[in-house]
Amino acid sequence: MTLYRWNEINKERLNPRLERQVIHGERMTVARIFLEKGVLVPSHEHENEQISMVAQGKLRFHIDGEEEVVEAGSVVVIPPGAPHFVQALEDSVAIDLFSPVREDWRRGDDAYLR
Repeated sequence: MTLYRWNEINKERLNPRLERQVIHGERMTVARIFLEKGVLVPSHEHENEQISMVAQGKLRFHIDGEEEVVEAGSVVVIPPGAPHFVQALEDSVAIDLFSPVREDWRRGDDAYLR
């Protein structure tokens, strides 16, 4: 067993209005994403299934041509390969689960976030 505490994991500043904390397991990646109001995570897609849980705030998701405003307490499932982007309508925090592991993040191959 490995125990992590969010308050002990460094926040990685990806750009002036976006930060993340990441934990990589053997088969999954978990991330806590901090988005300031107005920030846009540009359109991208990946091989990973993604489950995004909005813990705080309000986000507008555009997933494979569909749009949904998601508030705290709601969960969105993004299928593998689906193009998507997200806009923060308020200061927000999301917990994202990815399967398999985000190897691109491990490699630092995430320029679309920076």
